[in-house]
Amino acid sequence: MAATQVAGSVLCRPPQEAPREPHFELGNGFHRLSARLRALRPDDSSTGRTEIHLLFDQLISENYSEGDGVAPEDVSAILVQACRLVHLNQNHLVSKVSQLIHHLLNRLQVIVDEQNLDFLLAYTISALQQCSSWTHMEILQALAALVYCNGSKCQKYLPDLVGKTGLLMKLSDPAQSDPEVRRAAVHCMANLCLSVPGQPCLDEHYQSICFQTFLTTLQSPKSSDMDDITFCMLLQNALKGMQSLLNGGKMKLTETEELGALLAVLKKSMFHGLPGLNIEIPTVLYPTPLPQYDGRPPAAPQQSESSTSRPALNKKKKAKVKSKKVQQGEEEEDESNGDLEAAPATGRGKLHKGHAQSLGVQNLPLEGSGAAGKDRVSSPFSSSTWKRVSSSESDYSDAEGGMQSKMRSYQARVRQGALACFLSTIKSIEKKVLYGYWSAFVPDIPELGSPHSVSLMTLTLKDPSPKTRACALQVLSAVLEGSKQFLSVAEDTSEHRRAFTPFSVMIASSIKELHRCLLLALVAESSSQTLTQIIKCLANLVSNAPYNRLKLSLLTKVWNQIKPYIRHKDVNVRVSSLTLLGAIVSTYAPLPEVQLLLQQPCSSGLSNSNSATPHLSPPDWWKKAPSGPSLEETTSNSPRGSSEPCWLVRLCISIVVLPKEDSCSGGETGPAAGGVCVYEPSPMRLEALQVLAHLARGYFSMAQIYLLELGEVICKCMGEADPSIQLHGAKLLEELGTGLIQQYKPDSTTAADRRVPVPLVVTFWTMMLNGPLPRALQNSEHPTLQASACDALSSILPEAFSVLPNDRQILCITILLGLNDSKNRLVKAATSRALGVYVLFPCLRQDVIFVADTANAILISLQDKSLNVRAKAAWSLGNLTDTLIVNMETPDPSFQEEFSGLLLLKMLRSAIEASKDKDKVKSNAVRALGNLLHFLQPSHIEKPRFAEIIEESIQALISTVLAEGAMKVRWNACYAMGNVFKNPTLPLGTAPWTSQAYNALTSVVTSCKNFKVRIKSATALSIPGKREQYGSVEQYARIWNALVTALQKSEDTTDFLEFKYCASLRTQICQALIHLLSLAGTSDLPCIKEALEQKGDMVRSYILQFLKSGAEGDDTGTPHSPQERGRKLEFALQHVGRVQALTGGTAGRAIVGFLDDILTAYLDSTAS
Repeated sequence: MAATQVAGSVLCRPPQEAPREPHFELGNGFHRLSARLRALRPDDSSTGRTEIHLLFDQLISENYSEGDGVAPEDVSAILVQACRLVHLNQNHLVSKVSQLIHHLLNRLQVIVDEQNLDFLLAYTISALQQCSSWTHMEILQALAALVYCNGSKCQKYLPDLVGKTGLLMKLSDPAQSDPEVRRAAVHCMANLCLSVPGQPCLDEHYQSICFQTFLTTLQSPKSSDMDDITFCMLLQNALKGMQSLLNGGKMKLTETEELGALLAVLKKSMFHGLPGLNIEIPTVLYPTPLPQYDGRPPAAPQQSESSTSRPALNKKKKAKVKSKKVQQGEEEEDESNGDLEAAPATGRGKLHKGHAQSLGVQNLPLEGSGAAGKDRVSSPFSSSTWKRVSSSESDYSDAEGGMQSKMRSYQARVRQGALACFLSTIKSIEKKVLYGYWSAFVPDIPELGSPHSVSLMTLTLKDPSPKTRACALQVLSAVLEGSKQFLSVAEDTSEHRRAFTPFSVMIASSIKELHRCLLLALVAESSSQTLTQIIKCLANLVSNAPYNRLKLSLLTKVWNQIKPYIRHKDVNVRVSSLTLLGAIVSTYAPLPEVQLLLQQPCSSGLSNSNSATPHLSPPDWWKKAPSGPSLEETTSNSPRGSSEPCWLVRLCISIVVLPKEDSCSGGETGPAAGGVCVYEPSPMRLEALQVLAHLARGYFSMAQIYLLELGEVICKCMGEADPSIQLHGAKLLEELGTGLIQQYKPDSTTAADRRVPVPLVVTFWTMMLNGPLPRALQNSEHPTLQASACDALSSILPEAFSVLPNDRQILCITILLGLNDSKNRLVKAATSRALGVYVLFPCLRQDVIFVADTANAILISLQDKSLNVRAKAAWSLGNLTDTLIVNMETPDPSFQEEFSGLLLLKMLRSAIEASKDKDKVKSNAVRALGNLLHFLQPSHIEKPRFAEIIEESIQALISTVLAEGAMKVRWNACYAMGNVFKNPTLPLGTAPWTSQAYNALTSVVTSCKNFKVRIKSATALSIPGKREQYGSVEQYARIWNALVTALQKSEDTTDFLEFKYCASLRTQICQALIHLLSLAGTSDLPCIKEALEQKGDMVRSYILQFLKSGAEGDDTGTPHSPQERGRKLEFALQHVGRVQALTGGTAGRAIVGFLDDILTAYLDSTAS
């Protein structure tokens, strides 16, 4: 009665505002009718009710095909006035005003403001409580329109709606007698759950209630009094509500039972109404690594659905203009929907012989070409297309009309809704949780004689709706995305004949089945949009599958099947085909299987389309080579690369630079010598450039043959107007430059005669620097391009840079130093990194002026507000200080003498500040500190102004070693401390900070949970070369005892990943102990003897193991041969023997005997 009183109390008030002047013709009727409505007063007479009734009818029948001219506040105001005119005891008028609310809000796309919403909600809730049950359908439709996008504003009405005894809870109950009312209540609840960005979601309590309601609805079977179409709409609404809860971001599925129940109903709904399929799904799916059995009874003959269905109860079946407002989510129930889906046509494509019957794939007509651009490929889930499908969006022809076709349309929408909901579920749970249900949704090779389990691939192969197939593929892609770690356990390199199937073999089997099914779907599909999704899904699979652990031929099959689609008529198919080829050449590169595929003859597999791709361009369109000599034609001393030219490089080059044949649609025009020439669409060219970059990264031996030709391609791309083409050209240049650098690294496996000759590299880079690269570097309008050009410039081969003309060298340096002042953070970060690369070049690192200029530029960048810029600058500062150390080792001392001491001070201060920054900056800052302290000359240390900064620097290192931060930072700090110990002019051993430094390292070597950090701290402890550098006898004893303890605890770890470093840690500790013994003085021997008396057996066994084993280094400098290790121990034995001979004492004799026993045991073992 509260709502009645609210309505009645304002019935006699005058209109709040005069009617607005209409601005458009459309508004004329609305404003005229609304003015009449405002003039009315409540009248319970027959005449008054009739007048109100007729006025409502006129407002409903007004043409609202366009909404310009009717303000949202006018709509809200007129709806409030309409409700004030209708008492709740007037059932017919309540029904009519509910229709008016639903109709106007839908047609005019209005979201009611909060003030009017409060009144209208109170009115509709009271109407549901007081009016006759036959009005509930219309009232619920009005309520659904009101709460749409207003869920956060309905808080005070939630107990009445979705509380324990709420109206929607009662009306949505499976026991509800009216199926249409139940459907409308669920739909209303779904709209209530829809969240709007920037607004709060429903409280967790009400989310849980709605979740359970939707889950119960989806689990409940169809009641006998409900027709099939209403049941489909009910399921759609429940799925839509569930998806809204998941998309809101607050709904966390943490309980196994809850998630398992949801996945079970989603799997059930995914196959709703799928022809020829009748499955039983358990109510809960449990995570398991083993395939779950789907009990599928033989499919019963399909009954005529029209005999069991009846028209929906909603009487408003007039033809309506489709509203753009998807917000209310009202399913259109036009009779015109009957032509949405029809009987499968015969154009779906032919399957390979022998597979057609087993797949049961329905044939469908070929769709038209998609939009000419990769970024325009429409997602099957975009704009909630599964909620509303008009006849213009039909997946089917109208060859088979009537109720049966209409029902298939609604069933398909249920399947699409379930898939959309599953996609939202995937995004709302952790991948490691999702993969527990892998076998429930991903196919596996069945046991001999067993049926195939139903999975997402079942829909891909058997669903008659192209849109549903595309949805299933998008969900499968989401499952596969990021699955690399999960799939990496797969192994199928040998036959497994055991009583059980190992998990690794099961995953490998699943991967093989995915390949088989997706390739079958590829040749069977004719819808261009679905075909694109198949190829994208294959690309996702290829990017994540561990082909290095699987049997050969999987990639070969994909490769051969996809080649014809490179010439498909639809540009989206062509682009996705190149994406797939790029995935193949980038996964676990280099793979021998892919190497062979790249060497196939150019025409292999490209002339045969397997009749699955009827719209193909001429087979030779891409074979024309671009002008310009290739590498093998350019120079007689070319490296011996691949024996066969790479057809994929040729293909991609032709796509980027050659005019396109007229037979392919959607090209771009550009000037050419002969007038206007048409190139491939931009997405196609960009993808081709990406494939070339992948080839340069993974199969450089193939790409190097075309080095100069690719250089011309890069010059052409970077000279174009399109920034995206320029950017991808710069990326390709960076990959080629990196490939050349890798060939010349000391640890490169490329034979010298197979490397690209330095003169040819110089020619290549001269072409770049004389071309559009400098313009791109100075193009401040496109900072992303500038940054990529900086990255490319930093990939120049040092050996080639030194041979470049002097003016080109100066150009590179000048541009980089100038760009360091850029206001754009991307450019500044890339420039800082490039300077850090150049400062390591042998031809530049002894140039004091360049090193000083670079240091000043880096120090400026270290003060930048951007963390990324500071991180790059810190890395470059570390490289610059590495250069200082390298220059120390040269015979010429001029660099050290000429390098500014003031600049050194500035560098030390900046590094100290940077060591307090984020981990990304700190890790390289401490590296720089260690190098700078190592570099300091006696002339610097003698100056008073350096004393304080040295103390601060070492304290910064000590605090970083001890800090519970990132292990990489602590590793670098230990490494830096070792560098400090290498400077003989520092007062190590006598300075107050000596004991602090050693205590920090001994703490780490005994207790750090990361063994690599322990190894580096043990390395640092073994660096001082003189006994006095270890400080007092007590300090020496603490170091010795800490190392012995660390040796004893070298296997104490709970982290399985650390076990592989145990041997390296013991090796380094033994090295440090032997080093300490070789420096021990007379006063040190008693503490050594005491430790050996307590733990001698353990130390003896590990040192013997150290002497016998090979090197297990962590870049520790440990001698690699057992002979060298034996000589180290023998030297320590001789040293202790000399000390003992001079002073006598039992401690020396005991230690000598201990070492002699170890050495004798070692020599005996080697002799035998």
